[in-house]
Amino acid sequence: MSDTTTGLNSPILGAAARAMPRQLEALFDWARGFDLQEGAWAFGLFLTGFLAGRFLAGVSLRGMARAVARTEWKFDDALVRHLAAPLRWTLPLLLLRSFLPLVALPEATLAWMSHVLLVALILCVGWIAARFLRLGEDYLVHQYRIDKGDNLKARSVLTQVRVLKNIAHFLVGVITVAGALLTFEGVRSLGTGLLASTGVVGVILGFAGQRSIATLISGIHIAIAQPVRVDDVVIVEGEWGRIEEITLTYVVVQIWDLRRLIVPVNYFLEKPFQNWTRVSSDLLGAAPLHVDYSVPLPELRAEFERIVEASPFWDGKLKTLQVTDATESTLLVRPLMSAKDASTAWDLRCEVREKLIQFLQQNHPHALPRRRTQIVESVVEPSIPNDPPVVPR
Repeated sequence: MSDTTTGLNSPILGAAARAMPRQLEALFDWARGFDLQEGAWAFGLFLTGFLAGRFLAGVSLRGMARAVARTEWKFDDALVRHLAAPLRWTLPLLLLRSFLPLVALPEATLAWMSHVLLVALILCVGWIAARFLRLGEDYLVHQYRIDKGDNLKARSVLTQVRVLKNIAHFLVGVITVAGALLTFEGVRSLGTGLLASTGVVGVILGFAGQRSIATLISGIHIAIAQPVRVDDVVIVEGEWGRIEEITLTYVVVQIWDLRRLIVPVNYFLEKPFQNWTRVSSDLLGAAPLHVDYSVPLPELRAEFERIVEASPFWDGKLKTLQVTDATESTLLVRPLMSAKDASTAWDLRCEVREKLIQFLQQNHPHALPRRRTQIVESVVEPSIPNDPPVVPR
């Protein structure tokens, strides 16, 4: 190629090339021999291939969307929705690789471009694999819904799915990046050279990352043994909340006032905690009251039963009122009732306590706790003289 054609072979470019590191010399050699006409032709072909690929992907996706819209099965709709984004890039990349033999560029340049497209395709394949994992998760979430009343099995399945999905995402990412790196000759040679020292490196990494590895193993253990599940009601560090998210390394607990408590995942294997929905979600709720000894217990018990039976929070299973303690000044009365879950039990307890207090205030105010004092009058006795009086004779 002539210098007049390229317009890039100049003394300044040559001096810059000599000043740059050896790794960039090949790039400047290519720039000095670059032909603008061939470059424009190559750019046009690549632009055509890319736009054709985007057009083909759009047409294919629209056709698939119309086809799945005529079916009642929701899985194919989710399939098209999840694969739309990666397919819009994968098809253009495939067409660009097919257009490479038509481009009149130096062999080294074509090899470099083919390598770049290959790496991009590997990344797209990993992207598609990650989307398939997300598709499987959405399908199982749709099959096992946790917004139902009896959702114990759904929460169990959802916990396993989310933890295992995180593991699968990690593996897909590692395999994708490793596949892309192995396309480089230097990386393959480096990997071959490092095989001899794998044992030493493994021991070093084992000591350095033992806590991280233990945390990952704890996350897998949580998914299998399931001491906690998504949407479980727990008491952790003295806080009442629900399990919002479980990852491989930490658990997010949504506290009742919408704060978030981030707990290491191995916490649930090493420390005691309360799980209110381990077996079932229904709970017993108590609303203890201190009342005076003069309280009419039959009337109070009848009023309690009337309040509970009229409450929308009661599940119809259990209601009882008992005197559980007696102090020197009051009786401890414990109304006990059942509800379908922890939140409903809390509302029921508050309602029963409030209405029982109102009942006592309006009908038996003397039965509310009060302090009694008794005033004892002192009796003054006449004093006795030490010496008997002298009686005259």
